[in-house]
Amino acid sequence: MFMGEYCHNLDDKSRIVVPANFRFELGDKFIIAKGIEKCLYIYSKNEWESIVSKFNSLPFTRKDVRTFMRVFFAGANNLEMDKSGRVVIASNLKEYANIKKECVIIGANDRIEVWAKDEWENFVNTYQDKISDIAENLFEDVSV
Repeated sequence: MFMGEYCHNLDDKSRIVVPANFRFELGDKFIIAKGIEKCLYIYSKNEWESIVSKFNSLPFTRKDVRTFMRVFFAGANNLEMDKSGRVVIASNLKEYANIKKECVIIGANDRIEVWAKDEWENFVNTYQDKISDIAENLFEDVSV
């Protein structure tokens, strides 16, 4: 499980440091993809294979399945961490997530998310007052 929030800067070579707490579970080789919001998702190889398996179970004849798969897989890349724990973020992914320099790396259970700092702050500010209502709706039928 990935959890926590870390602030890092993109260096001159478009690299960010993967937080040390995430490195072991992530492994040396992993996948980065465009997130559903304006962020990037990073998956371990095992988690990526699980996602691919779920996609493969969806009916290819549905237009929304084909459309989502095209966008999601076209924006995905293999990544490899260097000895200093850094990864290079491709220019198309930086552009998609509006990452210029400052970014926030968060653990989101089965994945890591990379956000431009201002995009993350906007997201948090938008949902801060709604979290209790969201939690209530998500867990109303579940005993926690």
